[in-house]
Amino acid sequence: MDPKEVVEHLVALKVMRLTKPALICPKIVTCDSKDLPGNILNNYLKDDATSVTQMETIAAGQFLLLPQSFGNIYLGETFSCYVCVHNETNQPVQSVSIKADLQTNSQRIPLTTQSQSPTMLDVDETLSDVIHHEVKDLGTHILVCEVTYMSNYNTLASFRKFFKFEVMKPLDVKTKFYNAESDDVYLEAQVQNITSGAITLEQVSLESSHQFIVKSLNEFDNGKSVFGDITLLQPQESCQYLYCLTPKENISKEIKLLAAAKNIGKLDIVWRSNLGEKGRLQTSQLQRMTPDYGDIRVTYDSLPSKVLVDEPFTFVCNIVNASDRTLNLILKLRSLPDSSLLWCGISNRKLGPLEPGKSVCLNLTALPINTGYHSITGISLVDLFLKRTYDYDDLASVYIHY
Repeated sequence: MDPKEVVEHLVALKVMRLTKPALICPKIVTCDSKDLPGNILNNYLKDDATSVTQMETIAAGQFLLLPQSFGNIYLGETFSCYVCVHNETNQPVQSVSIKADLQTNSQRIPLTTQSQSPTMLDVDETLSDVIHHEVKDLGTHILVCEVTYMSNYNTLASFRKFFKFEVMKPLDVKTKFYNAESDDVYLEAQVQNITSGAITLEQVSLESSHQFIVKSLNEFDNGKSVFGDITLLQPQESCQYLYCLTPKENISKEIKLLAAAKNIGKLDIVWRSNLGEKGRLQTSQLQRMTPDYGDIRVTYDSLPSKVLVDEPFTFVCNIVNASDRTLNLILKLRSLPDSSLLWCGISNRKLGPLEPGKSVCLNLTALPINTGYHSITGISLVDLFLKRTYDYDDLASVYIHY
């Protein structure tokens, strides 16, 4: 006798995944009867269950195909299955119970919401349960189903069955950050469908961290999406989203807090696939590379985008001490030979002692002399202690016209 004796249990366990059918259409492959295949292809098409009688060569529409296999499971989707225990004997079976767990690479998750009290199964009776679980981990998953019952010898008997499946990544999300001079952060998010079928993006939103205020740039002024009413992505297609994040007032006023504000937030994506099956995916905390401001940071306010030639214009220049020491600065205004702007005002101006983290605002006036799109150049700051000169020759740009 085999040392591993096969034990025949009094009950049988069946597990079936619950999923919606798929849409399919007939594959039209035909040829003329005089060709080499003859009528083989035509006869095969007539026998196809998805083709319409006497209209085999016309793809008349799509049909529902019941699941033929376990299918693909993607991260963020809800895994549903039907677990059934059946009494196959000719006598009642006492104290029957089901327990289901999901084993991932990192943890074991109990799927039964509460321990079921043992049940007596009469002849041909079944004990069943429907399990739903939102998949939150990638990789190999093992569904462990354990059945316990009272044997004919009044002892507890049990057996387990294991069902292995893979959870795959449904979306590929790529992000890019741009740190603007105005302290705003622009986030570009590219969402690509890497599933085997088409999906509809129902929601793509950015949940910002407590340091920023987020504004979506993916809608018109009337609130409608720039992508239309439905954002449909075929396999390998992608869609790009843009967001503007503004630091909160207490963050923007402190240069150290602004430099330390790396956490942007999380992307929350909701999509639907197949016949409306819902999936949800949330990225990890997105982090940007904060700009290196150096010892001195120079920005601008109230700068017009268009100015008239030969007419002076004024803007505000903000100078921030980003170092850990007090700075004594001198402002120099240089009218470069190839510049299209002439500075109006006093150069070699002393700005006085500037404490760490403090700022000073200056009104600067320039005279445009050439038309076109030109950069604001010729601003220099001299650190009297280190005898170092900081030149700012690409602070901003203006359009000069008649």
